Amino acid sequence: MPVTDKDILYEDNHLIAVLKRAGDIVQIDETGDEPLDEQVKKYIATKYNKPGGAFLGVVHRLDRPVSGVILFAKTSKSLERMNQIFKNREVKKTYWAVVRRKPAKPFGTLVHWLIKNPQKNVVTPYDKEVPGSQRCELSYRLIGELDGYYLIEVDPLTGRSHQIRVQLSTMGCPIVGDNKYGYPRGSRKGSICLHARRLEFIHPVKKEPVSIFARLPKDGFWEKFEGF
Repeated sequence: MPVTDKDILYEDNHLIAVLKRAGDIVQIDETGDEPLDEQVKKYIATKYNKPGGAFLGVVHRLDRPVSGVILFAKTSKSLERMNQIFKNREVKKTYWAVVRRKPAKPFGTLVHWLIKNPQKNVVTPYDKEVPGSQRCELSYRLIGELDGYYLIEVDPLTGRSHQIRVQLSTMGCPIVGDNKYGYPRGSRKGSICLHARRLEFIHPVKKEPVSIFARLPKDGFWEKFEGF
């Protein structure tokens, strides 16, 4: 499904943020499916009449089954500066996750060390540092309950692959639909109940605060949590 005006969450001369649908890939992979960055390039080229195409830089990524806000750079200068902002952890990322098991504590901080198996695309967590591992940390708080489902707000302090998915699962709260990390069954839609809700940072060129908010997917399930 091509990117349209309704998918754009923020845009100026330097940056563009898009509402990613669960199932979209951000960059090309072995599936050969059209990635989101190519869709956004086409959107920009059409909107601004750029027959030669448009520059677009990938600033960060979201896993394929995850929905929410994703940011791209429209110039090489903004890409370089946003890469540095992310590297310096000067961006606040907020996610919403739905689980079936209530957390033992209503809020807390989780710290693990992760090792990724790239062949299986699976991350293994450890409670202490082991050779080849990367430290990861997140804070969470329980913000609501509905019909036996629990809504958790997550602020990752690091940006490791599959971090939120594996850390919540290790806490005993696998994300709904995420059978890779402990939920008993997967989603027929190829999605999990993890949504990148908000990005906050200082604009790399304008030096002004930016807060980009992503509405919840309209999939018959997520809408129930829109009031929280």
